[in-house]
Amino acid sequence: MADEANRAAFMEIQGRMIELTAKLKQVQNQMRNKEGEKKRAFLTLEEIRPLADDANTYKSIGTSFVLEPKSVLVHEQEQKLKDSENAIASLQTSKEYIEKQIGEVESNLRELLNQDPGLARQIMSMTVM
Repeated sequence: MADEANRAAFMEIQGRMIELTAKLKQVQNQMRNKEGEKKRAFLTLEEIRPLADDANTYKSIGTSFVLEPKSVLVHEQEQKLKDSENAIASLQTSKEYIEKQIGEVESNLRELLNQDPGLARQIMSMTVM
């Protein structure tokens, strides 16, 4: 009876670990995307700022380009940079929270395996297909 309960607890912990690992990967991918957006906005700003205020600047919209004043483009890029930084900070908080949850799940798994060494042997003898 205890063996079945431990097995069920293991399956639950394993499912939670898989779920948290997937969430962590998703957050890491989102962070990479936001870092790329931030870098593009920064580099665009670096190229636009030295231009004269009356220089013709164009904004890409799909496959066409629209004439925009330099000030509008600078403002848009600064806003993208700020938004990316805020999103990265928020995602970092989420990442830390998920990592903390993963640590708790690992601790629960260790505790379960220490309570039932037979379960640990069964898990180690399983083959992955």
